[in-house]
Order: sequence, then C-alpha cells, then structure tokens
Amino acid sequence: MSLTRKLSLRATANYILHGFSRSSKCPCVANRYHHKSFSHLYIQNSVSTFRLKYENSSNNFTTMSGGTILVQARDTGKLLEELEIAVNERRLTNAWELHEQHMRVEGFARKSTVTKLIAGLTESLDIQWLEKAYKLVENAFENHKQTLFDREILIYLSLGLSKSGLPILASTLLRKLIETEQYPPVTAWSAVIAHMSENSCGAYLAAELVLEIGYLFQDGRIDPRKKCNEPLISMKPNVTAFNIALAGCLLSDTTKKAEQLLEMIPRINIKSDATSLIIMAHIYERNGRREELKKLRRHIEEVHSVTDIQLRQFYSCLLSCHLKFGDLDSASDMVLEMLRKVKKARNSIGVANLVFETDKRGNTPPHQDCTTKSDEAENPVLLRRNFLSYEDFCYDRKFSRLESEAKELLDAFVVKLQGQVELITTERGVLMPTERTYVRLVKAFLEAGKVKELVEFMIKAEKEDSPASTDNSVLVYVIHSCISLGRLDQAHDLLDEMRLAGIRTSSSVYNSLLKAYYQENRIGEVKSLIRDARKAGIQLDASSYEALIQSRVIENDTTGALNLFKEMKEAKIPRNGNQEFEKIVKNNSREESHLMSKLLHEIKEGQTVDCGVHEWNNVIYFFCKKRLMQDAEKALKKMRDLGHNPNAQTFHSMVTGYAAIGGKYIEVTELWGEMKSFAFSSGLMKFDVELLDAVLYTFVRGGFFVRANEVVEMMEKGGMFVDKYKYRALFLKYHKNYCKGKTPKIQTENQLRKREAALAFKNWVGL
Repeated sequence: MSLTRKLSLRATANYILHGFSRSSKCPCVANRYHHKSFSHLYIQNSVSTFRLKYENSSNNFTTMSGGTILVQARDTGKLLEELEIAVNERRLTNAWELHEQHMRVEGFARKSTVTKLIAGLTESLDIQWLEKAYKLVENAFENHKQTLFDREILIYLSLGLSKSGLPILASTLLRKLIETEQYPPVTAWSAVIAHMSENSCGAYLAAELVLEIGYLFQDGRIDPRKKCNEPLISMKPNVTAFNIALAGCLLSDTTKKAEQLLEMIPRINIKSDATSLIIMAHIYERNGRREELKKLRRHIEEVHSVTDIQLRQFYSCLLSCHLKFGDLDSASDMVLEMLRKVKKARNSIGVANLVFETDKRGNTPPHQDCTTKSDEAENPVLLRRNFLSYEDFCYDRKFSRLESEAKELLDAFVVKLQGQVELITTERGVLMPTERTYVRLVKAFLEAGKVKELVEFMIKAEKEDSPASTDNSVLVYVIHSCISLGRLDQAHDLLDEMRLAGIRTSSSVYNSLLKAYYQENRIGEVKSLIRDARKAGIQLDASSYEALIQSRVIENDTTGALNLFKEMKEAKIPRNGNQEFEKIVKNNSREESHLMSKLLHEIKEGQTVDCGVHEWNNVIYFFCKKRLMQDAEKALKKMRDLGHNPNAQTFHSMVTGYAAIGGKYIEVTELWGEMKSFAFSSGLMKFDVELLDAVLYTFVRGGFFVRANEVVEMMEKGGMFVDKYKYRALFLKYHKNYCKGKTPKIQTENQLRKREAALAFKNWVGL
C-alpha cells in the first residue's frame, strides 16, 4: 500500500511540474525546471508537500503567489506520438509547436522524429521553415547533440537552403559536416555550391568552400590507398565543382578569387576539360594575363572536343587582351586573319571544306536550347517542383541526381558567359569580327595617335570585306564620329591618309568637316580643306559654299565671295543643299548595325585604357607569386615613378604576397594607409571585396584588430559580404586565449585600445 502511495505521489509531482513548465505565468519555475531533471526536482521537494497538495486539490489546481493556475497532466510519450503524426501528415505549424513543447518538457525528441521534422521543413522550401530547421540544428550542435543528425539529412537541409537563396546557412552546414568528419561526397556538395553561386554572396562562399576542401588534398596529403580515407576521398573536389566555382566567380566579378582556384587545380591533380579551359580564358582576360592566354591557345587548339562557341569565346578573350595591352598589331592581325577565312568560306568550295572540318571538330547544341535549359534552372517554381523528397534523396545513395543537377546549373552559367562575348561571332562555323571589334580597334588607334596605321588596317580589312558603297565604309563612319565629337584634327588626318592611299572619299565627309571648321572659325583649315577637296575632285554642296561665302564677307573679301558665288552657280548646285551627313546618320539608325552610334558612344564615353598598368600588374603579380617581395616593392615604386597609378589588383597581389611569406604585418599596414589615400583623397582607386577580404585576413592573422575593425567597417558600409565563419575560425585558431581573464589593473592607453579592439572584433564574429 505504501508503495502504491509513493507511485501515486510521484506521478502527481510529475504532472504538476509539467504544468508549471507549460505555464507562461510561472517563468521562474519553468526556467528552473528547464535546467533540472525530474528526479532532481523530486528529491528537492518533500513528499509531504506533494501529499498535501494532492489531498487538498482533487481537481488538479495549485495556488502560487496569490494566483490560480490550471495544471494538466502531459504524457511525454503521447506528446511524441502527436509530434510524429503531425510530421507525417505535413502539418508543419502543429509539428513545430509540438516540437517546442517537447523541447521544454523533455528536450530533443528521438533521432528519427527530428530527422522527419527537418525533412518536412526542408521540403517546403519556405524560407521561414528553413530558418527554423537550421536553428534546430544549430541548437543541437551548441548542446553537443550533433549525433542526432545523419550526414544525409544535413546535406538535404543544406541543399534546400542553397536553393532558397540562403547561401550563408547552407555553407555553414557543409562546414559543420566537415568539422564533425561526416564528409559529404563531392557529387552532393557540388550541387549545393551550384545553387549558392547564383548570387554574388553565394559565389564568393562557394569559392571559399572549394579552397577549404581542396586544401585538405593539396600536395598529396591524403593517401588514397588507405581504406580509412575512403569517406574523405569521396569529398575531394572534381572538375565539375571547380568549374562551378570558377564560373560563379566570373559572373560575380571576383576573378582574383578565381585565380586562387586555378592555382589549386594542379596541386590536387585535377585534369581540366574543355569547359575549364574556356573559363580559364575568361579569367585570364579579366585579370590581364596575356602570356597565360598565349600558353592556353596551344591547349585549346589541341583539344578535339572544343566547340565553335567555345573557340569564339577563347579568341574573343585573346583579342580583348591584346587591346587591353595596346598591342594593336596583334589585334589587327587577328581581325584580318578572320576576314580572310570568312572570304574563303563565302565561296562554295571553301564552305564545303570548312563544314567538313567543323563536323570533325563537333558542334554544340543550338544557343536557344542552352538558353531554355538556363531558364528552367533559374525558375524558382520549376526548382520547387523538381526538388527531391527526402525519401527519394536517401534512395539515391550515390547522389547521381544531384550530380546531374549540378552539371545543368554549370551549363546555365556557361550560357551566361557566352552572352558576354562581344568581339567575335561565327558564320557557318567560321570566326568573324563583330562591329564591336571595329569600334574597340578604332578607339585604340585614335587614342594611340596612330592615324596612318588605322587607315592602313581599314584599307586591308575592306579589301577582304568591301562595303556596298563608299559612304558605308567604316573609315567614313570613323571620320563622321570624330567630327561629331569635335576631334577635327583627327578627322582631317584620316582624310589626308585616305587621299594619300588613293581612296576616293565622298563629298559628305568634306562638307561635314568644312562646316565644323567654319563653326569654330578656323579659316586657315577651311582654306586647306578646300584645296584638298579640289585636288581630289570633290564637289562641295550648297551649304558649304554658303559658309565659305559668309567667311569671305566677314574677312571683307568681297571679290572672293563673288567668285565663290559664280562657281556655285556655274556648277548648278541647288540652293537647298545636300544634307548627306544627316542622311547617313538617319539611314544608319534604321540599319541593324548602328555602327555610327556605337562609335560615337565608345569614343565619347568609353573608358580610357592605361596599358602600362596591366603590364606592371603582371610584373608585380609574378614577383609576389614567387614570393620575391623586395623585387615586387621595387616594381611598385617604378610603376608609380612612371606615372601609372596602382589599382585594386596591384595591391591585392602585394597583400597576398606578404600574407604568403608571413609576419609582414607592418608592410601590409603601410600599404593599407596608401590604399586609403588612393581611394579617398585622390579617388584613383576603388576598393573591392577581394582586396578588403585579403587585407582583413592578414590583419586578423597578425592580431592587428584596430586595423581589422577599420576594414570590417568599410566592408559593411559598402554593403560587401564578409565571411564571419571564416574569421571566427581564424580567431579561435590563433587568438583563442586572447583577452581571457580579468582586465589588467595597470595598462597603457595603447594596450587598452588594442584590448577593446580585440573584444569588439571577438563580439562581431559571435564569440
């Protein structure tokens, strides 16, 4: 009887405590219960107290602090059963409420139930539920309950987060998997980083992840012959993962990070494919690595699987790089060679031969098909519809569906890169220059003051691809563009070179230039141009004669004015004039080419290229890569002495070079001051996320937290992404015991400032 009595009292105590834990009116009791077990609380409370409450309250009421609280018995087994039913029926709201009740009463539910709950929340692809699922996992890791989760459910949640545009949370889960040695296979995590790379923040994180994972396999650190290394070897990045990260960097314009990925590829023995080579070409072009592009050309031409579209991309990158470096001879030679091949292809024998060669090399599917695939990959509705259920996800043990999904997204990225090619197109499998090529070349020739070379090039080009009439010549458009922009001397020089080369120019060019000279009151040039026009047998229009007559009247040259009037009358020129220039511009606007407008826009608004900066950046990059920092410093000084302003790429090479050596924190601090001077005082440089990230990494590694906080403030002010997880790990690795313990009673002002800066940074990373 006494045993029955004790059991009854124990049950009563349990349900009363359950009621207190659920009651919002008793936070003190609920909080105390949350930290103590049932047995501990039972021992603390005497049996007599519960007996008294049980005997005096048959209706399960108890009184506390003058208020009455209804307490209902709650069986944890029943609660768990209801939670499982709600999860199975996809009642997510009820399931989450029951999960929270279970957490308050009993803590985490059993492993299978938690897995089903996370799977259901993930399958919804709703950002609210995905964030709750992530917080559940994060809470479990904080409480050292990571054994609740298998590798598959965490990969599945990471995939859902990446698909829903939450790359930071997705990358954190992958990093936690690696930390706990639950290595995700590359076929799975490559799909995660593919979805992450669809925005700039995720693309940067994807590149960081590939670098972190690749570092584990660098220089043969992992022996693949050992059976115990099989799970780790399955995580090793493959060529698809690298291509995804590289393409994401290109699309988000973080090409210096992409170059770090390229340096890692040979160190982990990854063999590049045709897609890798083309992506490399884009990266080398963006970073101005012309010599690397020339080396890559041999590999491109030796690969049989390279398609016409890929060749077009490569040669467009090479041509653009020639223009960046001001190598107009190489650029013009490339264009002329393409024009000769196009001319050959236009006859029937040439077409037959080239089609046969193209068939041997292989073609890509039509551009429209690729675009359709890209649209499907980018459509969120289609993504949600194609999202695997957790059962199907687990059934695919080799993650083959995720692997194909990653490759589809990579194809979509490649299509976007194809859309950035402007300089070269294809006609029947033959490369040919676009109008954009002529525009860039013309501008480069004019900026370099090489008018004679420009005329020679255009003459050769028009021999290979002659226009329908003289007025449609590219040179005529160039002269009209110069006149419209007020560059009359350059226009006159072009006319002289064309006349000396024996090319007859239409009267519209002379008339336009003559009027422009008259408007600027340059009478000497007007007379010189008239002599040239008469030598070339050019007949001026009525408006030009009227302008000349007015100029004679202004000079009080009445005889000259009468002679010009008689000359115009004898030539029977109509008085309304001949507005040829305006007709050309008007007709040109109706044509597909719009070459005139493109020339005007490029010459007027296009950025002026400082070819010397690219040359010196390559020199400095070479020295920094070889860790010859003294030579790099000399090169930087020489660069400034020659009047070339360093840019973000220059300083990035220097900072990463110092970081590779280690211990050069004072030098980086001096560079940081110089960078701020260039960016804010003179406005000659613009900070980017890659440069600031490299500077921040160096400062945190060296413990320069005052400077590190400056960089963080600048990045956050500029809306740049900062990888807090990386810097939290870096702080714990090198400064784990920093600022621990009591504050020293005696410290200098400098020591106090450093300590406060370190504590501020520690708080910022979430420690």
